[in-house]
Amino acid sequence: MANARIYLTGRVAIEHGAALVEERHLAGRQGRLAFVYLAVHRHATVGRDELSEIIWPEEPPPKTEVAFNAILSKLRGALKRAGLSDGAALDVRNRAVALRLPGDSWIDLEAASNAIDEAEGAIRAGADARAWGCANVGVSIARRPFLAQEEAPWIEAQRVRLRSLLGRGLYCLSVHSGTHGDPSLAVQYASEMIALEPFRETGYQQLMRVHARAGNRAEALRVFGRCRELLREELGASPSPETEAVYLEILRA
Repeated sequence: MANARIYLTGRVAIEHGAALVEERHLAGRQGRLAFVYLAVHRHATVGRDELSEIIWPEEPPPKTEVAFNAILSKLRGALKRAGLSDGAALDVRNRAVALRLPGDSWIDLEAASNAIDEAEGAIRAGADARAWGCANVGVSIARRPFLAQEEAPWIEAQRVRLRSLLGRGLYCLSVHSGTHGDPSLAVQYASEMIALEPFRETGYQQLMRVHARAGNRAEALRVFGRCRELLREELGASPSPETEAVYLEILRA
């Protein structure tokens, strides 16, 4: 049977062969939060008190232990519904909980991180086709929302992680496009990097290089001016030495 595929971005779901477990099978909002948190931390154990605070961040119900056990029971049922009862479990012991999944399980957050790492390695090695494929996989996952309409420090930390992965993936796509004769696409990806993280200078550096490589030296210099102005007005800072170096290289060309 095919490996289990677990989606934590966009819709939360478990796919396993012909079985599909959707959010509505995860014991409501509390069950969804518990499942996602356990899946994110699947290589560790999570204390019952810690998980309880994730499920009820404001105030737990009167019979917390009963409600907590009911959620775990429904999550076990969801794993069974997905046909994972033999290879997956909610391991509860010593007031700790752990989600045990088959070793070949695929989780989108992990897949995105691995894909971007591989794309960057392929760029360095000159393996262009592999870089393009891996970067597209990582970017397509990183674009999806993470627990939309939910707010918590751990959720925001995952969103920050996804934004970082997306920026790195867009950089790989821009580099690939620029070196393969598609400057307009390279500009598009680099511009998206800047829109995503306007205070991160890597995007400006790449956009400057792309414009310069396409023969649009004036636009490359204007990009530097935009970067310098934003940093000065918003942060009271100047561009980094790396950004200055790209600027001077284009200026002297």
